[in-house]
Amino acid sequence: MFRISHFMRELIKPTPVGRRHRPSGPVVIWNLIRRCNLNCKHCYSLSTDVDFAGELTTAEVAEVMVDLKRFGVPVLILSGGEPLLRPDIFDISARAKQMGFYVGLSTNGTPITAGNVARIADVGYDYVGISLDGIGEVHDRFRRRDGAFAASLAALHLCRARGIKVGVRFTITQENGAELPRLLDLVDAEEIDKFYLSHLNYAGRGDRNRDGDAAFALTRWAMDQLFERAWDHARNGTSKEFVTGNNDADGVYLLHWVARRMPDRVDHIRAKLCEWGGNSSGVNIANIDNLGNVHPDTFWWHYSLGNVRDRPFSAIWADMSDPIMRGLNVERRTIGGRCATCRHFDICNGNTRVRALKLTGDAWAEDPGCYLTDHEIGIAAPQLQELVDA
Repeated sequence: MFRISHFMRELIKPTPVGRRHRPSGPVVIWNLIRRCNLNCKHCYSLSTDVDFAGELTTAEVAEVMVDLKRFGVPVLILSGGEPLLRPDIFDISARAKQMGFYVGLSTNGTPITAGNVARIADVGYDYVGISLDGIGEVHDRFRRRDGAFAASLAALHLCRARGIKVGVRFTITQENGAELPRLLDLVDAEEIDKFYLSHLNYAGRGDRNRDGDAAFALTRWAMDQLFERAWDHARNGTSKEFVTGNNDADGVYLLHWVARRMPDRVDHIRAKLCEWGGNSSGVNIANIDNLGNVHPDTFWWHYSLGNVRDRPFSAIWADMSDPIMRGLNVERRTIGGRCATCRHFDICNGNTRVRALKLTGDAWAEDPGCYLTDHEIGIAAPQLQELVDA
């Protein structure tokens, strides 16, 4: 995850540069259930409104959480499918909070009603993320459900009224990219705490719909929109957060944005971007699916590192005999193509490996989703290179 607002605040009030932080354990995104009441076009888990056999039981989930806690996992993001369709979701969530995890809930929002929002508030989720793909009919078309936008917007209102920290999650494609300014306006008008833009990744229905991925020009325009909005909020001293995910080239693109706007601050921001370090799939990010399979992140569902029913998560995650895990965990990943000679590899860390695998068949090929030009990554001498070189 790329925390734009964090770096904007660094431009205003710089903090000392440190070493790249490696937490005690990975953030675990846990798809507790595959069933979903919607049928979204870009779903990475290919969820639908049916029960899936073999999912972890309440007791098995509790046992895994004990292992996760002992292993030092600090954060659980409970997801699906639609996690609120799981009958024991509040019991699992409450147990996780009692154990001291930071607990997030990732939902489409439609199951949140006046009848259950009190239970959501009682759990004390640290964050509830609700996905929107646009305003009104655009969102409904992506979600393939009339009235989905109205229901999700009502959920945002209900959560805000209960004092729950809530955010909007938006997956950008060529089809809905123009909705971004309207969504940013909605986030401001509704006083939503956080806005998360996810670049489309090639998995599940997102893989089948890769032809609808945002063209590079749209991606760059979208990032400019986010940077300007985040900069305005940072200058105004607000606590609203703007973040992106699934394209670590965003960090290098920010460096060039700073070079154009505030060239005297480039050195500091570059150092802070290197401290962040880019992609951390298989290192600081992990995924457990509904059947208990462990993956390097949520877009690796075709590739299992092992199953928590057979081995504890802690043993699976520490096992570097797996070639993907070994390659992800080396000090500097060995990646070909443009990545091999990119001057800013230490910022993005080779970007998204599953996207390279899906499009080229090679997990260690250059990321086809990198929207930076040869000039911007130092393959050709750029006009601003003297500002952004290490």
